[in-house]
Amino acid sequence: MSVVLKRALFAALLAVPTLGQAQNELSNFTATGRGGVATTFAADYQAIGINPANLGRVGGATVAFTIGEFGAGISSQALTRTQLRRFVYQADDQLTTADKLELARAFTSSNALNLNVDATTFGLSVAVPGLGTVAVSNRQRVASHVGLSRNAAEIAFLGKDAPIFQNYNPQTSPLVSEALDGTELQMTWLNEFNVAAGTRLLDLPLVQLSAGVGYRYIQGVGIVDFRVSGGKVEGYGAVSPLFDIDYGSLATNPSFNLRERASGLQPVGTGHGFDLGLALAAGKKLRLGLALTDLGHMSWEGNLVTANDQRLKQLRSSGIGSYDFYKEAAQLFAAGSDSLFQYQPSAGRRATLPTKLRAGAGLRISEYFETGLDVTLPLNEVAGNISAPFVGLGIDFKPVRWLRLSSGVSAGAGYNVSVPLGVTLTTGFYEAGISTRDAAGLFSEKNPYLSVAAGFLRFKFGKEQ
Repeated sequence: MSVVLKRALFAALLAVPTLGQAQNELSNFTATGRGGVATTFAADYQAIGINPANLGRVGGATVAFTIGEFGAGISSQALTRTQLRRFVYQADDQLTTADKLELARAFTSSNALNLNVDATTFGLSVAVPGLGTVAVSNRQRVASHVGLSRNAAEIAFLGKDAPIFQNYNPQTSPLVSEALDGTELQMTWLNEFNVAAGTRLLDLPLVQLSAGVGYRYIQGVGIVDFRVSGGKVEGYGAVSPLFDIDYGSLATNPSFNLRERASGLQPVGTGHGFDLGLALAAGKKLRLGLALTDLGHMSWEGNLVTANDQRLKQLRSSGIGSYDFYKEAAQLFAAGSDSLFQYQPSAGRRATLPTKLRAGAGLRISEYFETGLDVTLPLNEVAGNISAPFVGLGIDFKPVRWLRLSSGVSAGAGYNVSVPLGVTLTTGFYEAGISTRDAAGLFSEKNPYLSVAAGFLRFKFGKEQ
């Protein structure tokens, strides 16, 4: 594995705060251009994970497929655009003492750094006459969240020289629940194999009602869920051997289910997820949608460790020493040999998927203009879910038949107000496009948000249903 690819995978695995959680529309370049508004817009295989009922509505292609739709976003409400770009493009640069002090201050934030990576490696949908549409896909989904208290940020960048370690005494050291209160680090990387189907329940001249269901088999490449709040410590992690974590003496513990290095993603967990949806069309103008997504659980077993409240352990190192934040943070906050915590091996852990409720309304004003409103609510607080309700208004406009422009406004889920922008070239059978979740965030020095989604091999064939 190349250094560049491995660094990108680390970045996808171990980073980023409340802002960047669980935006699976990033793998859908058309939805990203509307700021994630998709509950009534998404069709064919792009409806997977959003609203499977759209597979049963009037207007779908007979066959649609894609290869390699993807999206990525990194943002911060604490770092400047210049600092953020260094973490992306200058990861090998070493940190000076002044850099460390500056970053320790910046990372003292619940929204210090945000990252999402979503990719649909392939997707296919096929309409079955008289029944509806069936769709399948494979998708990589990464969502992570890092928010650090002052002590945690200073420890991360100053290591053994952090102020809290002055006159350190292991017998009188404060408890983790006291010293790191307000610290959160949550991450998931899931490899999904999806199948979904939708069918019309009611098909009248002016009203159509469709329902859909989706199922996914999930391979868990990694999870880190560490939270310190209200005097409690909740922490566990299971990370693929892909990342070469040095577990030290923990690796020889007979209770530790060590997974050896091999080829591929080497998952350390498995799970099953479900989506349910309804879609209503009134005439040719109004569409309504309602969906429950990510119902289900994951079971984590390989390389599984848990952390409980204990006295704060002093690091041996001087903390993160380069802009390759993600790799070095893994050694400090995961179960590395210089970890802050004394993790205990565990046999298995069951974790709920990040369940969400989606509701949307769309208005098709003409053949060339469509607008929609989406609301997404998190139904639990687990790694990978959005941190707060999301609201978005999206617009699609076709000035000519072969060009579709998308934009809108969105807020919530930990983000500031964003203005997305998307451009799609479209013919009767082919689409290609590129979009960003926030056009202003690409250039803003404060609250930067660098995001892009693209697809160049999306095809649709056949007459409308």
